[in-house]
Amino acid sequence: MERDSLTSKLVDRWIRGRWWLLAIGVVVAALSLLPAQHLAFDRSIENMFAPSDPLLVSYRRLQRTFGGNELVLAAYEDPRLLTPQGIERLAKLEARLLRVPGVKAVLSLRSPLGDEILEDRALARRYRELFTGYTHSDDYQTAAAVVMLVPERETDVPRAETVEQLRAAVAPLDSGTVAGEPVMIVDGFRFIEEDGQRLGTSSTVLLMLTIAACFRSLRWMLVPLAVVQWTLLVTRAVLVWGGVRLSMVSSMLTAIVTVVGVATVVHIIVRFREGRDRGLSPSEALRFAGLLLAGPIVWACLTDAVGFGSLLTGNVGPVRDFGLMMALGATLVIAAVALLVPGLALAGRIDVDPQRVWGEVWLGRGLGQALRTVRWRPKSIALGVLLVTAAMTAGSARLEVESDFTRNFRRGSRIVQSYQFIEQRLGGAGVWDIILPAPERLNWQYLSRVLALEERLRREVPQLTKVLSLADAVEAGAPVDLKRVPLAAVRNTMVRTSLTVMRGRMPEFYSALYGEDPQHPGEHFLRIMLRAREQQPSDQKQAMIEQVRRISREEFPEAEVTGYFVLLTRLIESIVRDQWVAFGVAATGIWLMMLIAFRSPLLALIALVPNVLPVLLVMGLMGWLGLKINMGAAMIAAVSIGLSVDSSIHYLTAFRRRRDEGASLNEALDSVQQSVGRAVSFATLALVVGFSTLCLSQFVPTIYFGVLVSLTMLGGLAGNLIVLPLLLHLTAGNRG
Repeated sequence: MERDSLTSKLVDRWIRGRWWLLAIGVVVAALSLLPAQHLAFDRSIENMFAPSDPLLVSYRRLQRTFGGNELVLAAYEDPRLLTPQGIERLAKLEARLLRVPGVKAVLSLRSPLGDEILEDRALARRYRELFTGYTHSDDYQTAAAVVMLVPERETDVPRAETVEQLRAAVAPLDSGTVAGEPVMIVDGFRFIEEDGQRLGTSSTVLLMLTIAACFRSLRWMLVPLAVVQWTLLVTRAVLVWGGVRLSMVSSMLTAIVTVVGVATVVHIIVRFREGRDRGLSPSEALRFAGLLLAGPIVWACLTDAVGFGSLLTGNVGPVRDFGLMMALGATLVIAAVALLVPGLALAGRIDVDPQRVWGEVWLGRGLGQALRTVRWRPKSIALGVLLVTAAMTAGSARLEVESDFTRNFRRGSRIVQSYQFIEQRLGGAGVWDIILPAPERLNWQYLSRVLALEERLRREVPQLTKVLSLADAVEAGAPVDLKRVPLAAVRNTMVRTSLTVMRGRMPEFYSALYGEDPQHPGEHFLRIMLRAREQQPSDQKQAMIEQVRRISREEFPEAEVTGYFVLLTRLIESIVRDQWVAFGVAATGIWLMMLIAFRSPLLALIALVPNVLPVLLVMGLMGWLGLKINMGAAMIAAVSIGLSVDSSIHYLTAFRRRRDEGASLNEALDSVQQSVGRAVSFATLALVVGFSTLCLSQFVPTIYFGVLVSLTMLGGLAGNLIVLPLLLHLTAGNRG
């Protein structure tokens, strides 16, 4: 069999120069080894949003004006809190927390008055009431310390180290725990990094064992392993050189490179084995495979790159970075195959031939039966596919976004248990804020407006479990009811006195509630701290946030609502919003690539259909099952179409070649169904088995991603072995 002269020359040179190519591959891997170790994670949540997003603008103002925004609650049970012994325990905990590197200040029940907080006098009672829900529960059975962290940009101490030491400080106390968005972010990234190391290794091992079981060859088990690991190593090195960092979104790097690399090598294995079955020598069999697959492999990898590149259209920085690194990885698979495969496949004479799979005869019969069914009732099958697709796709309208960030972790994990403790004992672990423009010198006229806003919030938004600002602290610390003081000058004098006392007793608390924007000197802001339950549905959170924003702007037109709670609520929506656009761009880009490859608009469309359907079916199935979209699910639409189209390219290329050789429609379909169909089946089996290890993750989006990618690959397998030949049968006409 001969292809065009250019392909023949390239394949011949590829085989003749295999040792030089292998040497180059080894050198490139060696040069990449050191930099690849320094690929870091971007742990910033705000970088998950577009720089121009109004939410991010408000959040950054909050950070720079009030000295950072990271608060952690260190809570424990203490039925004797309001006793000298309870206050002494609290004082010792404060001392331990303040010694933790990365801690800026600690606010507790002791902070306003020290041990005098126990006294039965009006001032102590007002302060105890003021900080209920923050420093203690309303029944005084649970104590908490509000830990203010030093902004990460101002400290060299890793946030993970600070969180672990905070946990150690509170661990000796009854039910001692820590919670808060910084803790959740630290745990999320820790699970992602652990998954990358543990699951990357275990899934690769399981995948290689599956390939070994399929082809019973140690050599051909190591070839795809080498291709995948070389691609990952060089991809990581290039990302480091380019200054790109990993994020929560890009944690699937290893998984996707594995999909592309393994699928590519399995096609080579099947075609190489076919050549050996024809009596060709190993080098001739590899040449045979190269002539058949050179074009499809290049087009498949480039099409993958286009699919992933569609993510560059998004507004979310890490999503764009994810698209960039996936496009880079898919392209580097071509380089890995070119440099490594001929040398590894032809080195020595031991274990050269991949064997046949146990039960492969049954696989062949199944593939043939699927094709016969397509020929027997093509219109009925087409109608059935349309009806099932329509019914399943309708479920997409029921999809909801998962805004409870704790649901990204397994139910029994430490972070979920901590949040449940805070939610049950202190009324809510969701921390967020309102930023109000304020005068340079606070006065009673302004603070009374703030108190009026807070009263509206407490009355009209019952989901808020706590509303607290400097105005409340001034009112609680005043010796008399400021509303009843007749003279404005006297009221303002009392306000200034109360503020001065508070600044002396709790300077960090004061600066966390009132400050000047350093980027805009002369502009001062006051902060209202809000608390709400984290564990509630997305629509309820959104409605609550919008209600708070409306009320705040009715009282203060320039009010801004922000904070971790707001960002995390909108995080997945921000990703999903871009993903459907990226999905459309990916589908269009892949169609154009197929148009260039096949020079036929119809074939380009046919290649797209069986790969779009599984995405629609899986997303619809999620809707019907009531599963919510998290970060893992949000990436599926744009990613899956790029992954599954490879099989269509191999199928259509082989089909076109057989037709060009003079085969009838039925003969061409029979041949391709048995050759490409087997390769696609083996690759899908290996990848689904490999991805099953992702279900062991502690990070739920990783589990979702593994399961959903497996389902879409199985759907793609069915699409390429049933829907694709069906479309070819219906459009090409029954000739021969």
